[in-house]
Amino acid sequence: MTASGNIKAGDRLVHKVFPPITRHTLALYCGASGDHNPIHVDIDFAKAAGFPDVFAHGMLVMAYLGQALTDVAPPSRLRSFSTRFVAITQLGAKLTCEGTVTELFAVDGERRARLALTTRDDRGEVKLEGSAIVAL
Repeated sequence: MTASGNIKAGDRLVHKVFPPITRHTLALYCGASGDHNPIHVDIDFAKAAGFPDVFAHGMLVMAYLGQALTDVAPPSRLRSFSTRFVAITQLGAKLTCEGTVTELFAVDGERRARLALTTRDDRGEVKLEGSAIVAL
């Protein structure tokens, strides 16, 4: 993260692009998370449910955003992190996670920044919106 004295409202602190989501990624996430919902790995199940194909777990997309955030603000500086799921993330989506400073403030003498967070796919569709507070 930039030296805390140089950060101002409007600065983009978080920016990370992830490779396209593959079937392999979804299968690995199923095993790691314990979320074995077939909608994410079984194309026949997904089609029977009315979807054209499997799609990413919402929590996988949130994990990408969390990784992008902690790349610039180590977990020891993270004071809050919340998201809202906006849209389904399709197989093959290439996600970009961003975070922009919306406010600078202090709590008990600790300088903090509030960030507006978004995750978008390569078509620009928002998949997650959220916020975080990080200590500077």
